[in-house]
Amino acid sequence: MTDLLALFADPAVWAALVTLVVMEVVLGIDNLIFISILSNKLPAHQQQKARRLGISLALIMRLGLLSMIAWIVGLTAPVFDLGIQGAPGAHGEPSFETQFSWRDLILIAGGLFLVWKATKEIHHSVDQTPTDDLLDKDKSAVATIGFGAAIFQILLLDMVFSIDSILTAVGMTDHLPVMIIAVVTAVLVMLIAADPLANFIARNPTVVMLALGFLLMIGAVLIADGFGVHVPKGYIYAAMAFSAGVEALNIWQRRSQARRRGESPS
Repeated sequence: MTDLLALFADPAVWAALVTLVVMEVVLGIDNLIFISILSNKLPAHQQQKARRLGISLALIMRLGLLSMIAWIVGLTAPVFDLGIQGAPGAHGEPSFETQFSWRDLILIAGGLFLVWKATKEIHHSVDQTPTDDLLDKDKSAVATIGFGAAIFQILLLDMVFSIDSILTAVGMTDHLPVMIIAVVTAVLVMLIAADPLANFIARNPTVVMLALGFLLMIGAVLIADGFGVHVPKGYIYAAMAFSAGVEALNIWQRRSQARRRGESPS
């Protein structure tokens, strides 16, 4: 206890904690969007349970990984080398890495899964069956997606995002208590925001397509990161914020038009 009090008496530790909490919350947005979209495919009485269980599993996984920091850091060590030369970059170096670590492989697998899942959901949203009976049947099938299957998919992405989250924490501070507080705080924010975000996505169908576009972009970035092509996170989240701002204006416009027509805005 005395060591903790001494640790948090240092202003630099508080600065690192605040910065890490913000970073963890931002990184958690990707995970939360996926959980929201997937949970909305379940029957109504299972949606909240799936969100809470998925986020709780993310917390357990991240705390478990924090207890194995040495192993997590070891995931960045190369495990094999393809031994091929990429196209030279601006300074003559290969434009992509040929050495791959377990972290790289996990990021690539997670990115491919995200791209596959987002593409499948976009295809389902766009390629609707014109016949009403078939459409109703299709909707019923979507609404009864298996609870276990949904949790399994959430768990897979939890693992990918958790490893990325822990590596970010390790890169920003050496103090385990700071990492634990930041991770727990970020997951609690996710837990609070999960239901409002999922309900907002469900009420606004165009937001679903935007969120699926985000998942496609995130999946592509994870794959690129796995191949050693690092895209600055600031660019990604700036693009997401801009797109979300444009969609917010579109929603505002639709609601204003609905009010002028005397309709109830959705």
